[in-house]
Amino acid sequence: MQRTDMTTKALIIEGLSKAISYSDYRKKVSQFVVEGQSSGPEQNQALADYTVLNDRRMKRFDKTITIDAKTVAKIESIIEPITLLVLTESWCGDAAPTVPVMNKIAEINDDIDFRVLWRDENTELMHQFLTHGAMSIPKLILLGSDYEVFGTWGPRPKAAAKLVLDHKKKYGELLPDIKEELQHWYNQDKGQTTLQEIVGLLPIQ
Repeated sequence: MQRTDMTTKALIIEGLSKAISYSDYRKKVSQFVVEGQSSGPEQNQALADYTVLNDRRMKRFDKTITIDAKTVAKIESIIEPITLLVLTESWCGDAAPTVPVMNKIAEINDDIDFRVLWRDENTELMHQFLTHGAMSIPKLILLGSDYEVFGTWGPRPKAAAKLVLDHKKKYGELLPDIKEELQHWYNQDKGQTTLQEIVGLLPIQ
C-alpha cells in the first residue's frame, strides 16, 4: 500500500538512507552487465542491452569530462554542506552522459555529497519530482544541510530537451532515430551543458 502521510522531507530522508555512492552505482551497473540484467523490477533484453551500452558510455564519460578552472573555483567556493541526490536506473539513456558529470562536480568539493537512488524502488519520492507529470530520469534533487530542496535538474539539458521536442513536432512522435540524434548531441557537448546548468543551481559564494 502506498503511504500518503509522509512529507517530501521525510521521503528524502528515507531515500538517503538507502542511497548509494557513485562508485557503488558504477559497480552495480557493471554487475548487471555481467549478469545480463538491468535495474528495476522489469527485466527484458532491451533493458539489459541499454544497460550494457550505458556502462560503456559511462566509462568513457568518466574519463573524458573536463571542468574548466573558472567553474572549478565556483564549485570550490561552496562552504555549506549540500547533497546531490539523483534518481535513475541502469538502462536510462540520458543518465549515461549526465550522472558522471554530477559525480565530477561532487569530487571537487568535500562539502558536496553525491548519492544515487533507484527510481523504481522509490516511486513515492519520485512522484514528488515529476517532469510534466512523468517519472522522467535522471532527476537530480539538490538538498541543503536540513534536507531542504533548493533546486532540481533533469531529465536532460535544455538544449537536448529541445532537440527531442523539435523531433516530436516534426514527426508527430518520437521515432527510433531520436536516440541516435540525442547521443550524437551528448557526444559533441561532452557534458559541458549539463555541467553549467547544474553549477548554476549551486549556492555559489
